[in-house]
Amino acid sequence: MNMAKFIFITGGVVSSLGKGLASASLGALLQARGYKIRLKKLDPYLNVDPGTMSPYQHGEVFVTDDGAEADLDLGHYERFTGVPARKGDNTTAGRIYSKLLAKERRGDYLGGTVQVIPHVTDLIKEFIKEGTEDADFVLCEIGGTVGDIEALPFFEAIRQLGYEFGSNKSIYVHLTLVPYINAAKELKTKPTQHSVKELRSIGIQPNILLCRSEREIPLSERQKIALFCNIPEDSVIQALDQKNIYRVPVAYHEEQLDKQVLKCFNLPYDVKPNLDKWHKIIHSAENPEQEVKIAIVGKYNKLKDAYKSLIEAFDHAGIYHKCVVKLCWVNASSINELNADEKLKDVHGIMVPGGFGSRGVEGKIAAIKYARINKIPFFGICLGMQLASIEAARNLLNIENASSTEFTEHCTNIIGLLTEWEKSGVTEKREINEDLGGTMRLGAYDCVLQKDTLAYQIYNREIISERHRHRYEFNINYKEKLESAGFTFSGISKDRKLMEIIELKDHPWFLGVQFHPELKSKPFDPHPLFTSFINAVINNRKGIL
Repeated sequence: MNMAKFIFITGGVVSSLGKGLASASLGALLQARGYKIRLKKLDPYLNVDPGTMSPYQHGEVFVTDDGAEADLDLGHYERFTGVPARKGDNTTAGRIYSKLLAKERRGDYLGGTVQVIPHVTDLIKEFIKEGTEDADFVLCEIGGTVGDIEALPFFEAIRQLGYEFGSNKSIYVHLTLVPYINAAKELKTKPTQHSVKELRSIGIQPNILLCRSEREIPLSERQKIALFCNIPEDSVIQALDQKNIYRVPVAYHEEQLDKQVLKCFNLPYDVKPNLDKWHKIIHSAENPEQEVKIAIVGKYNKLKDAYKSLIEAFDHAGIYHKCVVKLCWVNASSINELNADEKLKDVHGIMVPGGFGSRGVEGKIAAIKYARINKIPFFGICLGMQLASIEAARNLLNIENASSTEFTEHCTNIIGLLTEWEKSGVTEKREINEDLGGTMRLGAYDCVLQKDTLAYQIYNREIISERHRHRYEFNINYKEKLESAGFTFSGISKDRKLMEIIELKDHPWFLGVQFHPELKSKPFDPHPLFTSFINAVINNRKGIL
């Protein structure tokens, strides 16, 4: 069996250049040529995973089917390639060091001195190689930028792997910035030169440079970069800003990135990849026939990356309907029952996304009530579904202190802490005072849909699988009471203990889900809940509802 070929993707000059997007796009291009690919992300920060990190710091937490809380770049990987991410696709320095110290405490190192080299680097190399047997190419992205202190063991590990694999089995792609200095009216190549110099000082010579720029990089400047960075001219690839991210694979192909990668591996590159689906997505995205406005009533509005998968899922539904989905970000703390009409009167649909904590909860409940009373299409995800239940308990069942024990212990707990549940036939348990990290109901769970419901109509199947990330659940003791108020629990766990989907009868489109459907949406396979919701919103805008 041939060993996989490894592509190590690093970044320099500044962060946020788009290494994740570059990795996903290159993966999509190799996939379009018929290769099997696997994408991995190594994050140098000391958190064990991003699960306990603030969305303001790190953006959303992406969740895999097998229950890993992972970097949001894994969402890019899935959306661009359709390859489901796994626990073994993301690690951090924190996880590596945790494993190292556990081994040391057990005596696995036989009393020897434990050091960064070889012990930390060996664990990193072990992670990179694990589970890659079935892939033709493994694209391995190193987070942060070259020169970061915490990233040095990761760079050393991939240097060692390059040496061990040899040039026919591994290459390095380095992403840098070529800034335009407006005062001088010039593009500047020096930051790229310094970044490559830094990379070479730790023993890594890049094979390909991806040069991010707002403007076209003239041939003379690319030749200059090639000369000073010691690489062929045709391996200096310009990566220009694009109108939408789904243009990136096509743009990289036009700049011959995939060709250069295959050349580095001495593989044939003359046959063109099949990029038809990407051209269709681009055409639909750039030729919309209508526009709708959706209010996102949340609390992480200052950083859009906190809702990355959600935004993409709306884009996918918009592409499907040839519709611009304009998201209007409404700070949940700024809304109440008195000003809800002023804040929401111009929107065609309302979404309350997932979240944690009590801040902004009353504003979200006010928005849900407004959507329910005014027959505006409403979509609640995770906390949004829970708050829809609380809103109904308060305003339809007249339970004045209806709330969740997440916010207060002194309430009628319509929503309560989940301490025991089934997964794959095994009972999982959690304690109230347990560590926060990795202790939620995480990953894919099956859900049984009730026939003759909106949910069943949308999915058109009886059993679905969706990804979860939460600690609190609907209190099943209030199921019958909410049903008497006009609600239907259209999705229930297989053991019939957990309420997964709630919908309101006699409403154009009112649906809340306990899971996160946005995590499984892709541009070429939009999630049915989002396409159905946007269809209802379009009809609302046209006055059909």
